[in-house]
Amino acid sequence: GPQGGPFANNVYNGYKQAAEDLGADVKYYFSDWDSNKLVQQMKEGLATKPDGMAIYGFGGPEATGPIVDEAFSKGVIVTSLNSELTALQAKYAAQGFGYVGAQLYKAGFDLATETVKRGKLKKGNKAFVWGLKAAAGDRAQRTVGAIDGFKKAGIVVVYLEIDQATNTTPSAGASTYVAIMKKNPGIKAVITDHGGLTGAAETYMKAANQKPGAVFFSGFDVTPAAVTAIESGYLTLSIDQQPFLQGYLPILQICLTKKFGFSGLSVNTSGGFLDKANVGVVAPLAIKEIR
Repeated sequence: GPQGGPFANNVYNGYKQAAEDLGADVKYYFSDWDSNKLVQQMKEGLATKPDGMAIYGFGGPEATGPIVDEAFSKGVIVTSLNSELTALQAKYAAQGFGYVGAQLYKAGFDLATETVKRGKLKKGNKAFVWGLKAAAGDRAQRTVGAIDGFKKAGIVVVYLEIDQATNTTPSAGASTYVAIMKKNPGIKAVITDHGGLTGAAETYMKAANQKPGAVFFSGFDVTPAAVTAIESGYLTLSIDQQPFLQGYLPILQICLTKKFGFSGLSVNTSGGFLDKANVGVVAPLAIKEIR
């Protein structure tokens, strides 16, 4: 994500802690959730001849595959985080290619199902999903899962792809949110498939003159902004993806493979939901951008 962004900071803090604990020398790249930029940065990183590379998977297998192939042919360990690259992981698991993050389709489906249950939605109700269905590779599956979860419950889905401007700067999407609400009166629930947009729930709802609870607003990730939005009632529900671990564990993976030849580990970091009842437990750590 963007340097200094809340989700990126959590992952970066995990990277830094792992580097400190393990003695690794790490160079960092920030790709602004731009898949083309990420792929270019992978090429730049590989050119520095590192021992390993920890990459987000949203570049997709077609664009990243040749770079990963080249890396392993040169003895460079590659492992992924946040978005799965299942075919590449299967191909290179024995050589250290692992995955740390959510099971994306399941996370999206589970969030929609929980939103229907807790929001007491009924068949025929409308829900707005603001996501990344067009994203490369497996990243799209979290959005697909959310849509499928709503449709299975008989909910009418209003869908909009997150544009790159909002992807990078979530506050830029306020006018888009307002337009969707005006065009589709009666929306009962919202899912934003992006940590930055989820943290901007209060910004969006205030822009649309919606009071807390006017819609059942759900999303992904625990950030300082998301905690504040939950406490104020604008954000109703979020899945805790634990992005700190998505930074820490890939560095550990590379070191374990480099030193001891361990194969790739697969770790699901998306273990639970966060709402007003339990937000106080993680709030102090979220402010420090650890949770």
